[in-house]
Amino acid sequence: MPDGPLALSPYAVLGVPENASESVLRRAYRQKLRETHPDTGGEATQFRLVQLAWEQVGTTEARAAYDSGRSRVGSAEPRTWAPAPPTPRPSASRPQARTQGHPGGWYREQYLELLTEWVGRGADIPNPYEPSLVRSAPREVQHLLASAIAEEDTAVVLADLGIAFTVWNDVQSDPSRGAWGKIDHIVLGPTGLWGMLSEDWGGTVSTRRGEVIGPGLDRDERPMHELARRARAFEKIAKVRFASLAIIVADDTSPEGVIELGSIRGATTYLLQRARLANLVGQRAAGLAFGGTDLFEVRTRVQSAARFV
Repeated sequence: MPDGPLALSPYAVLGVPENASESVLRRAYRQKLRETHPDTGGEATQFRLVQLAWEQVGTTEARAAYDSGRSRVGSAEPRTWAPAPPTPRPSASRPQARTQGHPGGWYREQYLELLTEWVGRGADIPNPYEPSLVRSAPREVQHLLASAIAEEDTAVVLADLGIAFTVWNDVQSDPSRGAWGKIDHIVLGPTGLWGMLSEDWGGTVSTRRGEVIGPGLDRDERPMHELARRARAFEKIAKVRFASLAIIVADDTSPEGVIELGSIRGATTYLLQRARLANLVGQRAAGLAFGGTDLFEVRTRVQSAARFV
């Protein structure tokens, strides 16, 4: 079960309040199993969510662990969405990609600001990342934190691509829209220039007619076309062309590792599970491949145009 700020709690999946008795919880679990079982017309993904919800709160021990804020069944570590401490750079035998910018930083700033407004100015918030507080916040506040974590998780993968790649995180693409028009990650390497958004809508996603859809998205939300619009704005500023555009999601929220959605203004578009990101970007999958002076020229142009939010 997704464990991000927007993910449904196991109680919500089972349709019971958090203070439900053991007998009520068990009855709800059995009912949800019947309703979601694929043999009776249910969906396999929902059936699996019900099973995972029961693993989290179906026993006294598991329920106590979940309620106390632990991140997963059997984990002794508390669930936390606070920023991770800086990771030491690995040894020179495994050089990382050159990275710039602060992934997730702007979204975390917005999250803390709106959380303070929601709780009340002047109110004491000992831990703004405490799970019960996050779960009780309005969805738009939760989404800001989920977006920050998604960016941070993707940035870790991108940093490990190797020395042939350069990564710019949280780049403003359209000055007229400020930070709301940013590109989460711009990646340059032998496979070309990539523009990426890291997303978490709190549940599963799928695709239709070249676009990403899902129950967590607004009806008029078109994230791939929004990414293409931002990429086009940056292309005009930097005088470059993106070879590929990708929306990165958690592995358990997309039905396939790599889904090619088509092409927008010559850029191949993808919906990617985060686990497949490094493999795809590291291969010659982006159409046009750069090398030598071409790579140097594009890097120079992106570097000159990049403004971080």
